[in-house]
Amino acid sequence: MKIQAAVLFEPGKPWSIETVDLAEPREGEVLVRVRAAGVCRSDWHIRTGETKHPMPVVAGHEGAGVVEALGEGVEGGVKVGDHVAFNWAPNCGSCFFCGKGRPALCGEYLEPKWAGTMLDGTPRLSLGGEPVYHFTATACFAEYAVVPAMCCVPLLKEVPLEVASLIGCAVTTGVGSVLNTAKVEEGSSVAVFGIGGVGTSTVMAAKLAGAERIIVVDQTEGKCEIARSFGATDGLLMGDGVVDEIRALTEGRGVDYAFDASGVVSVQEACFESLRAGGMAVLVGIGPAGSKLALGSPEITRQEKTVTGSYYGTADPALDFPAYAQLYLEGKLPLDQMVTQRYRLDQINEAYTRLNDEDVARGVILMGD
Repeated sequence: MKIQAAVLFEPGKPWSIETVDLAEPREGEVLVRVRAAGVCRSDWHIRTGETKHPMPVVAGHEGAGVVEALGEGVEGGVKVGDHVAFNWAPNCGSCFFCGKGRPALCGEYLEPKWAGTMLDGTPRLSLGGEPVYHFTATACFAEYAVVPAMCCVPLLKEVPLEVASLIGCAVTTGVGSVLNTAKVEEGSSVAVFGIGGVGTSTVMAAKLAGAERIIVVDQTEGKCEIARSFGATDGLLMGDGVVDEIRALTEGRGVDYAFDASGVVSVQEACFESLRAGGMAVLVGIGPAGSKLALGSPEITRQEKTVTGSYYGTADPALDFPAYAQLYLEGKLPLDQMVTQRYRLDQINEAYTRLNDEDVARGVILMGD
């Protein structure tokens, strides 16, 4: 079938809206009519070339839509007509990590995923007879996507599809870092560095967990104001004295938990420095390849500080996506308020131009009517 998709032909160039060919789903795959795709920084890294990927490529990994067709062998979990959120971390379900309930750490499909293909090593997209590659096996900056069935998590139809798309990445990453990775306790003090979709989700989850003080740190006052609307108690601008400001707000001790959603090494180091003795720093943002952190070794030992990563919110998407959707329906996670801008597919370059604007929590690209 012929579909409209946003194609990147080389790093540093804008997205181009093209009519591309999409093949039918093969064994274990699903055809989804994409209805919403989040404007996430991970796709921007493809455009800048910071993340290396075969090109031309259809990016987009934070998405949701309606199942229209099933390939051979798809049964049980996904059916035609289901509303689904995309899980960009396909997993085998049987390896050591999957057996430990850590499917995001599964390495079984890393090679085809980063080669830009489906799990069998071949793409379903093409243009003029030449292959077009898929980002993270989802490629949802398009009207339709063929994805592995394991990448489709059905959600209740009461959940708006634009909200479902955010659950597919930003929400699960941020909320999971609080509830799954750190297990933040009621009455805790929390600092969140970097307020985008992930940082905003982290703030919401910290409030849900009962954190008493939620301090956010960003480069702009506008982003801090967005975070306050989701439950942050204090907003600070990033600068040389921010750690001292955090300590001043926590009786000189520092926070119990600090989350970095920026992936900037200097910010991650400030995140660590803002902790009290016995505190935990959770690194959610991914730093540049080859980057190193300078952390005080004696401080880690003598003050019993913990530094940990959180990849995809330490989530099991098959379980956590529906759980977060239910929290949304119960009014405990105001996810619809995260969507501050909506765009058409042909406005994708404008959407990424506005990615860092002060009034943007999360933009969403809407496909179709």
